[in-house]
Amino acid sequence: MNRFKWFYHPVFIFVFSIVALAASLALYIYWYIEVSAGLKAVIEKYHLDPSQFLEVQTWVVILVLSILVAIILAGVFLIFIYNQKTWQLYRMQRNFINSFTHELKTPVTSLKLYLETFAKHELPREDRLKYVGFMIQDVERLLDNINRILELAKIESGSYSKEFVETDLVAAVEQFCRRNADLFRNAEIRIHNPAGKPLRCSVIPLLLDMFLMNILTNAVKYNKSGAPAVDIRFVPRGKELHLRFEDNGIGIDRSEIRNIFKKFYQVGSTDNMTAKGSGLGLYMAQQIAKIHRGKLVAESKGTGKGSVFTLTLPLLGPEEKPDEETGGQRGQA
Repeated sequence: MNRFKWFYHPVFIFVFSIVALAASLALYIYWYIEVSAGLKAVIEKYHLDPSQFLEVQTWVVILVLSILVAIILAGVFLIFIYNQKTWQLYRMQRNFINSFTHELKTPVTSLKLYLETFAKHELPREDRLKYVGFMIQDVERLLDNINRILELAKIESGSYSKEFVETDLVAAVEQFCRRNADLFRNAEIRIHNPAGKPLRCSVIPLLLDMFLMNILTNAVKYNKSGAPAVDIRFVPRGKELHLRFEDNGIGIDRSEIRNIFKKFYQVGSTDNMTAKGSGLGLYMAQQIAKIHRGKLVAESKGTGKGSVFTLTLPLLGPEEKPDEETGGQRGQA
């Protein structure tokens, strides 16, 4: 049966249906032309009235039939594309459910083990404090996963549309790095501002922190160099600010770059469960960029050669205020 598995593949069925429908139309037109030629010969031989046999309306019918067939073909093609995208989304959701279940199950199992240890054994205070520290880390991991899902729902519902604040982005990024230094203590994060001046943008502080957390966490998490490093560069270009995150991580294969911002997508997890994480981090980062009327793009020279993520945001001028339509208000984050 496996030898004929390709016979039931949607692509084969789609192509076969299109070819069959097109062939049917071609055969009909060919048959009509042949019959018309034979009929014309009979008319000429017996000197009959052509108007009784050759009606112009027949070609109109053929034209209309051809248009209808073309519409049917277009409809079938659109249904096929929709079906393929639906199947792809289902497959990514399945991968997400499996990986996210693992992300939840692992800390819960760890917490259970530590609690059973406390229940069965009298431990010295030093050991108890060490295990409590591990348990706190597991709880934070659970909270992080849960909060990510909740924040994704808020982002997709547009709940943040009226929380914009005029912010010096350089100061905001520096403050974020100082505030979360413990999370990135094993990585070197360098901030470069060649302009040497504040660069103001209209942002949602909470979403900006979420964006930075996702990008920097990925840069450190997917890194095998032993000394993770991220260079954050502020590059003003006209009315835009390009915020570049350059890391020395594992890089991205060029065939994967166009997919990494898709919801639930995980590099290397098309049909397996080897990827890390939930497949939501970069999707959320992309959505946050769109909320700020910006965009996020990724670059990489290939596997093992690091990655560059560039966030482009509208840059506010000296006297420019945040867009009133976005609900922005003046202030300082």
